Formats: sequence, structure tokens, C-alpha cells
Amino acid sequence: MNEETLKLILDSFPFPIVFVDAHHTIQFLNRRAEFHYYKERGYRDLIGKSLFECHNEKSKEEILKIVEKLENHGREAFLGVTSRNERLYVTPVRDETGRFVGYFERFEPNFQK
Repeated sequence: MNEETLKLILDSFPFPIVFVDAHHTIQFLNRRAEFHYYKERGYRDLIGKSLFECHNEKSKEEILKIVEKLENHGREAFLGVTSRNERLYVTPVRDETGRFVGYFERFEPNFQK
């Protein structure tokens, strides 16, 4: 599968997906994430910048703790529910040898009452 096809697949998801490398640098935003961060929140040009430029200090601390667990072969982690009632997950990405190369944030509607 080529890179363009993969981008189209990720853009088809109805929720934001943000891929961040192991150094917390944003490498990819799907179309919904671009809308959320650029149009709704007013950020610009986040690719190549630290994820923490669009998170407060409390969120940064939580993300750092979760990522430390993910690096040590942890699985997807639930970060919390956003002010828009979306569930936020952080999922590790590993290469074919199992080495941690980054993670992605993913938002999903929260249907629980």
C-alpha cells in the first residue's frame, strides 16, 4: 500500500487522529484533526512541532506518564473524556521489531451516559 492510500484511509475516519513520534513531535494529522486543531482551536502548522504546544501542563504530565507505559510494551491507553464528550485514547506504534516509534491520539464519541 502506498502512502497516499494510507492517508486517504486515515482521512476517512470521522474523528481526529494525530500521529506523534517518540520525541513527541507531530508527524501527521488526518483531515478531521486538521479541522479540529486549525479551524476550531486556531493553531497553525503543527506538523513538525511538539504535541505539547497544543496541550496544557496537566495534559502534558498525563501524556508523558502514559507514553512511558506505552514505551514499555503497554497497549492502548484511555486518557479521558474531552469537553466535547469525546473519549481520548493514546495508542502506541511499533516497528516490525517491536521498537516503540511513536503514538497516536484518537478521539471517539462518548456514548456512555
